[in-house]
Amino acid sequence: MEKRYQVFISSTFADLEDERRKVMDAVLECGCYPAGMEMFPALDMEQFTYIKSVIDKSDFYILIIAGRYGSLAKDGISYTEKEYNYAVEKGIPTLVFIKRDIESIPPDKKEMDIKSKEKLVIFRKRVAENRLLSYWDEPYELKSKILLSLPKAIKETPYNGEVSEQQKNNLVYSC
Repeated sequence: MEKRYQVFISSTFADLEDERRKVMDAVLECGCYPAGMEMFPALDMEQFTYIKSVIDKSDFYILIIAGRYGSLAKDGISYTEKEYNYAVEKGIPTLVFIKRDIESIPPDKKEMDIKSKEKLVIFRKRVAENRLLSYWDEPYELKSKILLSLPKAIKETPYNGEVSEQQKNNLVYSC
């Protein structure tokens, strides 16, 4: 029976718009549903509360890190890091993709604030510890790495996935 997986895409936004589009394309090409900030509705709800509800419904979590730490929540932690922490805490299979050379990133797409730079360095090191991850340089390369990694992750760590109504009906009729 074919399952459909929801994949939460986490990264900073403005600096990685092109990369996020490529990742969404890759997720769709893998037959999965992408979930991320581009699809968030306008709601009268605290931002991270909603983010957690979407992560809770996700079968996989993709983290993309480049040259920005990201927008800070009230506690001083970026939303990207909070999302990662939450996904790991919930035991959601996590795929990490880190930009190899942050020095080559244009100044308008990387941290200029010293404290945010330090937080980014610490976050990059922390997510790279004790895990298989993939480094990338160009958006097309990131897409290729997603196309290689996501199907393997699905095969190695089969998660819930969504079974279509038609498949459910076929189960009933085939019993």
